[in-house]
Amino acid sequence: MPIEITMPALSPTMEEGNLAKWLVKEGDKVSPGDVIAEIETDKATMEVEAVDEGTVAKIVVPAGTEGVKVNAVIAVLAAEGEDVSAAAAGGDAPKAEAPKAEAKAEPARQEAKAEPAPATPQAPAPKAAAASSSGEGRTFASPLARRIAKEAGIDIAAVAGSGPRGRVVKADVEAALAGGAPKAAPAAKAAEAPAAAPAARAMSDEAVLKLFEQGSYELVPHDNMRKTIARRLVEAKTTIPHFYLTVDTEIDALLALRKQLNDAAPVAKTEKGEAPAYKLSVNDLVIKAFAHALMQVPDANVSWTEGGMLRHRHADVGVAVSIPGGLITPIVRRADEKSLSAISNEMKDLAARARNRKLKPEEYQGGTTSVSNLGMFGIKDFAAVINPPHATILAVGAGDERAVVRNGKVEVATVMSVTLSTDHRAVDGALGAELLAAFKRIVENPLSMLV
Repeated sequence: MPIEITMPALSPTMEEGNLAKWLVKEGDKVSPGDVIAEIETDKATMEVEAVDEGTVAKIVVPAGTEGVKVNAVIAVLAAEGEDVSAAAAGGDAPKAEAPKAEAKAEPARQEAKAEPAPATPQAPAPKAAAASSSGEGRTFASPLARRIAKEAGIDIAAVAGSGPRGRVVKADVEAALAGGAPKAAPAAKAAEAPAAAPAARAMSDEAVLKLFEQGSYELVPHDNMRKTIARRLVEAKTTIPHFYLTVDTEIDALLALRKQLNDAAPVAKTEKGEAPAYKLSVNDLVIKAFAHALMQVPDANVSWTEGGMLRHRHADVGVAVSIPGGLITPIVRRADEKSLSAISNEMKDLAARARNRKLKPEEYQGGTTSVSNLGMFGIKDFAAVINPPHATILAVGAGDERAVVRNGKVEVATVMSVTLSTDHRAVDGALGAELLAAFKRIVENPLSMLV
């Protein structure tokens, strides 16, 4: 029987992706774990691995296709010993019928989720669970489903699979997490959110276009990244009660420490020859200082959920990186524990791969806070939008020479303005002020970051 290869969900928020490149062609044999394609999401380009063994009988979705829905059939695999031409012919029927079948199945799934008693949907579970494992006891599951199950401590082999050939998908793991009791209310909210966004627009697309003379503009369609950024910014500004705190910090001591550490950097051999083992930027020191501040004010190192406050044990600092067409926030995990040189080298690697869209989802999803630095563009100060599920984000401006008063005398100092945006549900004004005071204290006495 032909095996359908479907568009995988490479992140919890992914709804569709672009099939950038096929790394196999029709007639090629593949084994589980072989990389067969590259998929572009809104944030990154990721490799897709085969989960079954067989021969590529038909490529249903050609390379370069945009907007391929998650779980749509993208290729057909002929199983071991199966006639390839027959499998390819058999793959045509699912391709034509899949959208219709999926359209019919979707209301049924929603109705099943709305049912208070899950007894009927649970009945075929043993059969599905059996189908999700191979004869050798290996469980077929999407990479995302495996990651969610691992983080939640669930045995993936015990989860009933509803995907093709009993494959365990994200929804199956979420159902297992919920104990078999579907949560109708969150699903309804999720379904309502996209519909509510267009209604909130001040003007329709047609109304905007009528304001401009035909031929006086070029309409550039939004790509997946820009759509995602727009959706998340609307979500952040309309659901998170922002408030802002700004403080000026003197960074002369920070700049002196940076120069001293860079001058003392050991020489290391690289592919391009000898070079310093690290080169610290001001942003590297800001990341470290903010992480230390969060450890000193742990009540501000939190995330808001309706069920309770998530108090994080470490400072995982996301850093805004501008890339063509948008923005991505790779995360420096446990920045409070890492050395300045480790943070610096890690950020260079993350930023380079971010610009090439080669980050893995776990490298830019999650985190406990963020830093956005526009100082290199000469911006004096600004207020950043919180990146859910964070409760804070630090906006960093340029350091410039300003007149300051010390002991009644006017002196010149290098001053950097920073603005803390906070989620007022999680971080109150006094707590946010305490966090900024800790940050200012660390920046103005930077040796404390080294002990």
